[in-house]
Amino acid sequence: MDAKHQSRRVLMLPWLGHGHISPFLELAKKLAQRNFYIYLCSTPINLKPLRDNLCHRGSTISSIQLIDIHLPSSSELPSHYHTTKDLPPHLMSTLKAAFDAARPAFCDILKTIKPSLVIYDYLQPWASMAACEENIRAIVFLSSGAACCSFYCHGSLDNPGEKYPFPALCFPEIERRKITQFLHYTANGLTNMERFRGSMARSSNIVLIKTSKEIEAKYIDYLSVLVGKTIIPVGPLVQDAANRDDDTVIMDWLSKKNPFSVVFVSFGTEYFLSVEEIEEIAHGLELSTVGFLWVVRFHGGDEKTIHEVLPEGFLQRIGERGMVVEGWAPQAKILCHSSIGGFVSHCGWSSTLEAIMFGVPIIATPMHLDQPLNAKLVVDIGVGMEVKRVNERLDNKEVARVIKKAVVEEEGKELRRKAKELAERLRDKEEEEMDVVVEELVLLVGEPELVAQ
Repeated sequence: MDAKHQSRRVLMLPWLGHGHISPFLELAKKLAQRNFYIYLCSTPINLKPLRDNLCHRGSTISSIQLIDIHLPSSSELPSHYHTTKDLPPHLMSTLKAAFDAARPAFCDILKTIKPSLVIYDYLQPWASMAACEENIRAIVFLSSGAACCSFYCHGSLDNPGEKYPFPALCFPEIERRKITQFLHYTANGLTNMERFRGSMARSSNIVLIKTSKEIEAKYIDYLSVLVGKTIIPVGPLVQDAANRDDDTVIMDWLSKKNPFSVVFVSFGTEYFLSVEEIEEIAHGLELSTVGFLWVVRFHGGDEKTIHEVLPEGFLQRIGERGMVVEGWAPQAKILCHSSIGGFVSHCGWSSTLEAIMFGVPIIATPMHLDQPLNAKLVVDIGVGMEVKRVNERLDNKEVARVIKKAVVEEEGKELRRKAKELAERLRDKEEEEMDVVVEELVLLVGEPELVAQ
């Protein structure tokens, strides 16, 4: 390892969900291209697919090393549950507690690697405390958007009577409580609010966040005021649309469709639709008469099958107009396909940014957590429409109405135009935003000879 890499060793510790690990990996790739040496740390089950993918990549990937961290195993939480993927929802707090219990293992990794910087996630403030004990700088990297983090920050401060200043943050009191209830979930004696506050407070001078000023400039500034630190956007960090041998059937099916004629339907890797929700979406897709590609997932231990949960006769009625896939589909590759005219999405932040980066209008169908905030944001910036609940439930007629409006009717053309314009601006700013990130990190780890160049 040369002298420059020696002083730019970064240890990254994301939370154990795909929506967190993926942004950390994409940031790792960007930094590796700019003379940083990265150690990305996670559980073996999370790192296995990353190892399989990275071994086929080019020279910059040689500057990324994957480091296993082992969580205590138990009969309740065996090693294949050391990830949020397919994790039964009732085990989420158990997983957080097990990750907390891995702090001694993380301390051993710190002592072995001796990085110049730790980049950690907001659910494990103990990572920055461990780094401090070794006299190592540490900063938090937020994989949620600035609007979401502002909302959470604002809600966690002692100012409940103060009004939120921007449209995407304004919800009725009952809706605010639903969104912020995530902050009150407890694991190992700590609420998510306490984890969030602790991680932000212990971040050295700056906070990295997965967003762009082209989307969230005013929210970035507002978050900076709320937390008293400089908020540095790292850009959308959308992964490349990689080729895989097992996606041929899907891509061949899409290639037979007309441009902008198909909606992609997916609700992320960590939200599992109820049978009632599946039925409403299925009927909505059928009523819309629009072509669709729908990914349906079940959590680990759920023995349901697609044929059991879809309405009777649904697959026969839709025929070649639609395709239903169980478990996995190449989302980035699908979204950049010419046949895709809209994305029926839960509005997880990574999925939202992928759609924006590929210029695809979003048919926002938020479920929980930050998703209602993200849905409101995409409507505010003109790249999406929201499926409104009827008596707090999904309604198939509303699903069909919004799909047709976004894909078939005249308003859909305007959505596509705005989405493509925003995508172009984001691509133009990507390198510039990453250059700022690198400058800040170089200053933080202390390389006066490099700063002076």
